[in-house]
Amino acid sequence: MQLYYAPRTISVAIAIALEEAGLDYEPVRLDFAGGEQTQPAYKQINPKGRVPALVVDGGILTETGALLEYIAAVAPEAGLVPDEPVMAARMREVMFYLASTMHVNHAHKMRGHRWADKESSWKDMAGKVAQTMTESCEYITSNGLRGPFVLGETVSLADAYLYVVCSWLEGDGVDVSAFPKILAFREAMEARPSVQAVRAAGML
Repeated sequence: MQLYYAPRTISVAIAIALEEAGLDYEPVRLDFAGGEQTQPAYKQINPKGRVPALVVDGGILTETGALLEYIAAVAPEAGLVPDEPVMAARMREVMFYLASTMHVNHAHKMRGHRWADKESSWKDMAGKVAQTMTESCEYITSNGLRGPFVLGETVSLADAYLYVVCSWLEGDGVDVSAFPKILAFREAMEARPSVQAVRAAGML
C-alpha cells in the first residue's frame, strides 16, 4: 500500500490506523506549501486534490472515514471496530461528527475560499474558528470520550481520527487547559507505539 499524505493533516490518521493494524505501507509525502496536491500528477491519483489517498491492490481509495474502515476490514484481528453494534455505531458517531463538523470548523481558518469569494468573508470565518472549535471540544468532552479513549478503555478507528483533529487545537486558538479529558486522551494516544512511529517519521 502507498499512503499519500501531508504532515499534520488528517491524512496522518490513516498512518496511525495502519500502524495500529500492523499493516505495511509506503508513505508518500506531498508538498502542500508548494501546491503539489493541485498538480496534474497528483490529480490523477485523487481528482479532489486532497489527502489522504491510499493505493491498494483494488485501486485507489480516498476519504478518511472510508480508508479507516478499509484498514479495519483487512486487519480484523486488530479489533479497531467493536463487534457490538451499538459500540460500533458510537465509534462512527464520533467519526462522522469529526468529518462533518469539527474538521470543517478547523478548515474555516485557512480554507475560506471553499465557501465564499470575498476575502472579508474569509476573515470573518477565520475569526470564528476559536469559538467553533471550543464548542466542538465541549461536545467531544461531554459526548465523545467515554474513558481514556472514545469507547472507553479500547482503542478504535475513531481514536486515530480524533487524535489528529485534537492536535490542531492550540493552533486554532482553543484553550486546551480547559479540557482535561482531551489532554488526557492526547497523552494516552501519544504513549501508543502507533503515534510514536508516525511522529518519528515526521508526519506530526
